[in-house]
Order: sequence, then structure tokens, then C-alpha cells
Amino acid sequence: MTFENAPLPGVILCKPQRFRDVRGFFMEFYHAQKYMAGGVKEVFVQDSRSRSIKGVLRGLHYQPIRQQAKLVSCTHGEIFDVAVDVRRGSPTFGQWMGIVLSEENAWQLFIPKGFAHGFCVVSDVAEIFYKTSEFYDVSDDRGIRWDDPEIAIKWPIERPILSEKDKVLPFLKDAKCCG
Repeated sequence: MTFENAPLPGVILCKPQRFRDVRGFFMEFYHAQKYMAGGVKEVFVQDSRSRSIKGVLRGLHYQPIRQQAKLVSCTHGEIFDVAVDVRRGSPTFGQWMGIVLSEENAWQLFIPKGFAHGFCVVSDVAEIFYKTSEFYDVSDDRGIRWDDPEIAIKWPIERPILSEKDKVLPFLKDAKCCG
């Protein structure tokens, strides 16, 4: 297991080791002691899974009061995963980073509290599995526009498939942010 600090403070790229043979592979998906030693110190309370088709973009979502840290992985297919700092007063407020997570690379992205999260599916189908440090609270569910020009994310798709909710999210300048 290796852990690499990402360009945004607190975001960590986790690279589990896979043991392969003719039968397939084995890997530890999560090991609390190893993750804590690697800088992921959150206690996770909820696991969630989603499945989406090519071109779907979900996000950018966060909870400003009951903030969630997330450990995101793609267990089938491939996604472009994005974290955006939405902590007002942070020196990296409004900055983003993106990385390809896939079934093939088995990488995981740890996104700390105070960050919005989103992803788009670049394979035909993708399944995303993620752990959160706080329970989902629909009354605290917030988001920002995927195409906010102030953030200027370089998504690998041009016309994403969006939920009705995500189509009407506010721009960062108008959003209730963290901190």
C-alpha cells in the first residue's frame, strides 16, 4: 500500500497492492491501521455504491455542516474523479484536482472534509464504491455547478448526462460553503 499527497492539501491518492496469479487477484480494499499510517485518519461510518453509464457526471456535492471525508474508488470501469476545495478562507479555496480511478489501477482518492466531490464516467459503465466519515444528510446536501467558470474543471466530456438536481446547482460564488 502506498499513499501519495495530491496537489491539494489533505487529498491523498491511495494505491493498494494487488497480488495476482492465474486465478485472478487479491487486495486489501481498506485496512484501518495502514490507512491511518498513510495519513487517512478518518473513521468511516457509511459505505455507498453507485453505477452509472458513459457520459454521466455526478456532482459536485458536499455537506457544509455535517461534513464528510470520502474514500472513493472505481470497482468497475473508469471515472474521472474530482475534488474541489470549498472551505472559505482556505488558501486553495476554489481549486480543483482530478484523477482517473479505474477497475484496472484500483487506486482510491481520499477527499477530506470541506471538499466538494464529483466524477464523470468515461467507460461504458462504471461502479463507484466510497466510504464516508459522516452519514448522508439530505437536509445538508449541497453542491456547485460542474461547469463553474471560476473553478474551470477540465472534464474529459463535453455534454454530460446530469440529474435534474445537478443541473440547477449554484455557482461557487453563490454557494453555501464550508468553514
